[in-house]
Amino acid sequence: MRARLFLRLGQLTLARGRLWGKSGSFRVSIICALMMTVSARAQSIRVPWSGYAHEPQHSAIAPVASQPLRRILWQTSVDLNPQYSGGELLIHYGSPLVTRSNTVIVPVKTGASGGFEVEALAGATGMAQWVQATDYILPAYAWIPSFSPTLTPKNRLYFAGGGGTVYYCDTPDTTNASPVIGQLAFYGSANYLANTNAYLGSVFICTPITSDRYGNIFFGFQVTGPTPLNLASGIARIDFNGTGTWLAASNTVTNAVISQIAFNCSPALSNDHKTLYIGVNNGYSGYGYLVAVDSRTLAPLNSVRLKDVKNPTDDANVDDDGTSSPTVGPDGDVYYGVLETPWYSNNDRGWMLHFDSTLAQTRLPGAFGWDDTASIVPASMVPSYHGNSSYLLMTKYNNYADPGLGGDGINKIAILDPNPKNSETDPVSGATVMNEVLTIAGPTPDPANRNAQHPNAVREWCINSAAIDPFTKSVLANNEDGKLYRWDLTSNTLSETNVLTPGIGEAYTPTLVGVDGTVYAINNATIFAIGR
Repeated sequence: MRARLFLRLGQLTLARGRLWGKSGSFRVSIICALMMTVSARAQSIRVPWSGYAHEPQHSAIAPVASQPLRRILWQTSVDLNPQYSGGELLIHYGSPLVTRSNTVIVPVKTGASGGFEVEALAGATGMAQWVQATDYILPAYAWIPSFSPTLTPKNRLYFAGGGGTVYYCDTPDTTNASPVIGQLAFYGSANYLANTNAYLGSVFICTPITSDRYGNIFFGFQVTGPTPLNLASGIARIDFNGTGTWLAASNTVTNAVISQIAFNCSPALSNDHKTLYIGVNNGYSGYGYLVAVDSRTLAPLNSVRLKDVKNPTDDANVDDDGTSSPTVGPDGDVYYGVLETPWYSNNDRGWMLHFDSTLAQTRLPGAFGWDDTASIVPASMVPSYHGNSSYLLMTKYNNYADPGLGGDGINKIAILDPNPKNSETDPVSGATVMNEVLTIAGPTPDPANRNAQHPNAVREWCINSAAIDPFTKSVLANNEDGKLYRWDLTSNTLSETNVLTPGIGEAYTPTLVGVDGTVYAINNATIFAIGR
């Protein structure tokens, strides 16, 4: 923040220097030197991975250059009792966090169908610093939703508790085995303490927690029974002083059928942090809206009913088994993944819908997206790109070969151009979609789906958010073949590989980069720290 202010002041002074002509050249040189110093200092500041997809815009851009993927530095379980279904893990694990002091915060599932704790580990060694149990209870689910905490700019850690409450820790870097923990309720701590059992049995946080740059936090919650305050499922806000407020999902749009916040949908903030975006729906596997509310008051600003791209008279599906969250581009545009309607009409790929910052204009979509959060790729990272977009998108581009889905099994990750001037016709749906600037298929054959009809089927990329490394012009992505890959955008090759597990089918997980460049990926209920 401070470096940006200095830079703007330097740019303004430099512009004035140009008006001075030759007489001002010495001053301009001094200012340029100062700007270079400020820029170098700004790059050396270790910005933490503070929430799902790094920050509240969900760009997933690494704060520092990632280390080479040479070896596993350490590993630890994120699920003490994983439940396999036909050899697959149908659970969405929460995103680990990394503080400025390189403490790794790991959300851990402890029981078969619930039970969660938070572990703090030393990033350099993986040694446990402290463990905190929680009373968080999951809402009713099909695939286990994520338990995903957040860090504020002042290094306060928030994580979900029972009854819609949140716990906080102001010393996440401590080595004290029992750090001081506080608890807050968005509807008032006194109300919670007066009727604890009523809230524990009826109110459930159902999304990751997001912090803005001031330390205010936001999350979605579900209400399934009566409460003394007559709470209804909706969006909660707790400010940095602990004062809470909330907005019912049914009041975000003029549609009485809308009843809840989409599960696993991490709230996103506009670049100025004034607008909050989140998905709402009318229940499990129902239709829904992307809504924008005032981040200070939660007053509704606008909404858009989410439609299928190929069949625009049909509502798209906002599925509670997905993890797609809004992504905000550098220009303020908003991207959000949905499932197609009818199901399988786009090979179960869904769509990456695209809107302007007000949600008033629908813009060029991507041809895949239902369980994916788009990552932001500065155009300068792709040397072969010569278009007119300042940034591109990285998404997962699967084409499922499972029986009945219609795909060829060539599952890819892709760099897409969101500019409508560079659109293309999708070969599957025939829809006009974002142009594929680069794609790369998974390298490992998929024996379950490779046959005469699908001779090139490969294992899919098990990511809901990939890490973007502008320093090495690469993407870091996890795959169901049990390997972590570096996708080099200069050569369009998988330039590095590290074997984590033998491979397993699973719900999608995030990849992230720590403040020292360590890369973190989750595979088969284990988080791996990978580096040099």
